[in-house]
Order: sequence, then C-alpha cells, then structure tokens
Amino acid sequence: MSRVQGKVYLVGAGPGDPGLLTLRGRECLEHADVVIYDYLANEALLEFCPPHAEKVFVGKTTDRHTLLQEEINRLLVEMSGRYSRVVRLKGGDPFVFGRGGEEALLLAQHGIPFEVVPGVTAGIAVPAYAGIPVTHRNVSAGVAFITAHGDPDSPQGIPDPLRTVTNGTLVLYMAVKGLARVAARLIELGRAPETPVAVIEWGTYPKQRTVVGTLANIVERCEAEKVQPPSITVVGDVVSLHDQISWFESRPLFGRRIVVTRAKAQASDLVKRLAALGADIFEFPTIQIAPPDEPEPFGYVGDYDWVIVTSVNGADMLFDRMEALGQDGRDLAGVKLCAIGTATAEAIRKRFLRVDLIPEKYVAEDLLDALVKAEGPLEGKRFLLPRADIARSFLPVELRKRGAEVKELVAYRTMRPESSNELADALVKYNPELITFTSSSTVQNFCEMVGPDRLHTLAQTTAFAAIGPITRKTAEDLGIPIAIEPPTHDIPSLVEAITNWPGR
Repeated sequence: MSRVQGKVYLVGAGPGDPGLLTLRGRECLEHADVVIYDYLANEALLEFCPPHAEKVFVGKTTDRHTLLQEEINRLLVEMSGRYSRVVRLKGGDPFVFGRGGEEALLLAQHGIPFEVVPGVTAGIAVPAYAGIPVTHRNVSAGVAFITAHGDPDSPQGIPDPLRTVTNGTLVLYMAVKGLARVAARLIELGRAPETPVAVIEWGTYPKQRTVVGTLANIVERCEAEKVQPPSITVVGDVVSLHDQISWFESRPLFGRRIVVTRAKAQASDLVKRLAALGADIFEFPTIQIAPPDEPEPFGYVGDYDWVIVTSVNGADMLFDRMEALGQDGRDLAGVKLCAIGTATAEAIRKRFLRVDLIPEKYVAEDLLDALVKAEGPLEGKRFLLPRADIARSFLPVELRKRGAEVKELVAYRTMRPESSNELADALVKYNPELITFTSSSTVQNFCEMVGPDRLHTLAQTTAFAAIGPITRKTAEDLGIPIAIEPPTHDIPSLVEAITNWPGR
C-alpha cells in the first residue's frame, strides 16, 4: 500500500459553544477523513464530519493524559501518511496555549503540508460570556494573556510575565490549582488585595459558572464553590462590570437540564430554541424515521379533493413520492391542502404552495370539525392522508362515516432506535430537570429504552412535558405525570410553556 501524502489542518474549536466555530473550521470538518480531537473540543462539532471520518480522542486534562504530546505528534505524522485530510481539532485557538506551535513545527520538520485555522480563544470569549470585557475605555486600556502553568523550576513556580503585569486586565489560563500562588504573587508585585477577580468555570457552556471575589478572597470563594478546571481567571477592574452585563447567565433557561426525545433528524428546531434560551440539552432520540418498506400507490394526486398533511415528515415524504412519480406542485392546482401545525404548514409553503386550512388545535378531533366547517358535507369527497404507520385511526374512520373516500398513505415508519445501557445510564447520571415528549411514540419508546428501574429513579427528581393531550394521555397511562402541556400543540408553544414553567 503506497503512502498517502496528506495535509493536516490545525483547527481551533473555540472555547466550547459550537456556535463559535469559524466557517473555515466547519469547512475543514465537513471534508475530514480523520479528526484528532482533545478534551476541550466540544464533541458536538463532530456532527459536522462526514459519516466515513475516523474520530480519534486524544484528550488531555490536568490530571489525566489519554495520549502524551509526543504520542500525539507521532499520531499526526502517521495519520498524514494514511489520510488525505487530517483535522487536528483543538480547544480554543491552536496557537494560544494550545501547543499548536509545537505541532506545526513537527509537521514542518517532516515536510507534511499543513494549514492553521485560528479559533476563538477562551481568554476573550469566556470573559465575554460572563459579561466581562477584557478591555474597556476608562477601566482597562490593555490586557495580558498568561498561562498559570509556569516553569516548575523557577523560584516562584509561576510564569515570569507576572512580574511585569501590574496594570490593566490579566487573563489567566489553567489557573485553578495555582490560584493561591498567583493571587499571593500579584499582591506581592503591587496589585491591591481588593482588585476584583472572576473565575469562570466551563465558559460558554450552559453549565458555565462565575465566581467573583478579590485577590484577597478569591481562593477561599473558589474552594467554597468547589470550582474545577477548565476555568479562566480574570484579574482587574473590568470584573466589576460582570453584574451589569452578564447576558449569558441571565437567559431564562440558563443551566436548566432538559432532555429532548425527538428523532435526531427532527430534534434540531426544539434543541436550537431551548439552547438559545440557555438550556443545557441532553439528546436522547427515542424514534427513528424510515421510509415505508414498499411504497404504496396512490394514483394521481390531482384526483383528490383534499390532502391532509399531519407532520413535516409526512410533507417531505409525500413530495418525494410525487417527484418519483413525475408529479409536482402544479398537479395540486385544484386540490385543497390541510396542515396540522405551523411547522407542517411552513414545510408546504416552502414548496410555493398555499395552505387552505390549519385547525386551531392540532389534534384529529379538532381537524375533523374544521374540515366539516370549511367543506360542508363530506360525502363523495376524496382525501389523501400521508402519515406515519402508527398514526391514530380516528380521522380516517370518521371521514368514512361521513361518506368520504379516504386513501391512507404510509409516508414513513417510526422505529425505536438502537440504544444502549451506557446511554440510558448517562441519562440518569445527567440528572435532568425536565424530559420532553413530542408524540405518543416518544413516550412509549422512552419507557422501553430506559426500563422501569431507571424511570423510577428519574421520576423522583424530574418533571415531564408533553406537546399535547394525546401525548399526555399516553404518558399518564404509563404512569408518567405531566407537568407541562402547552395550549397550542407545536414546538414554539412547548418552548414558551417550558420557559414560563417555575420548575420544581
């Protein structure tokens, strides 16, 4: 097998929030053959990688090294001989206390082509997420970035740059364990004991925590709060602005641990809305969407009087089937379209089609009433219902009772995804405050996947939310009490109800 001359991309992952990855960084991940990532690179970023990409964890923490730096260096050389595109994903910025310079020198010495993709460094982003600008007119005209991992052979055991930093803002990386030495040394060098200090743990993550004090008492406060790495320490008068502009930690759902049980492909809207409000999300997919085993014939779509679409999946699958049959939106010119829910209606509108009917409540009973009101007598009317294989029978049964012709089209199947005891155990360990259900199948599959013992443990400290009355009834029939049910049964209303929920 001939050796590949691959290229290595030293990519800064940013401090944690996936939204802080650069466009170039995402582009590199999307074309990667292998990704070598460390402890501080958010694993959510790996979702940008193609399915075939190999993923290698080389995480390092203060007390534990999965691989030594020398081993990582050898791995980079090895991988560049096996793959065309090697991404080295590093927390923050590769060249800011990330040892990216060492890795770049190694690649250069071996004649391996490489590219450096800068990332947002924690020293700027983490204070910003804590409402602390590292510079501010009339407060601090300068900032110094220093690692607290100094030369252990030096007399003080801390970085020599501390000797010169007596004014302005000081941002310290990796300072938790050496904080007492750093604080004492800064006071010795002339900093006032009352100088404000902030230590920000897990900055830019929903579990971010900020402990504020002074050089005189910050060590005591951090010990009381049991602050752990990764943390960024900020020293200087800019810390006093934290209480006024702490935007990140002030969001309405900040830090609330919420489980989303939707299918992975469907979860993004709910996850994004909750995350934007500050929630910490644990994705636990309980359904998987799959096409039908064998596509059913439904004839010419233009022969129907109504097409009733009950979900985004139903809309997507219907139009895919129409395209395969050589039909498109023009064939719906004389057909009325009904959509259950605003998201389903939007999926139809994106295809430049007008929705004729959206019932006020997104359940079959209200849909039937709305159809009778809009259409009048239903006798002889032809209805096409593209929907899930496990959809309720109420609507087609009632339409047929009124003399309508109904074609039920299995547009997609809902399946229980493969799970593992490890994932279920991780869910319990996560200790969620709230678990959300968006359909009856998510409830049923959730109960089967976690098992009765784990469900009992979760129910002691966890509340549950259901998107509507059918989902709520399924949950309650299975012994799960529902604390949240929005008045309108869609994702925006569910998020609003969660936001207004006072909690346990």
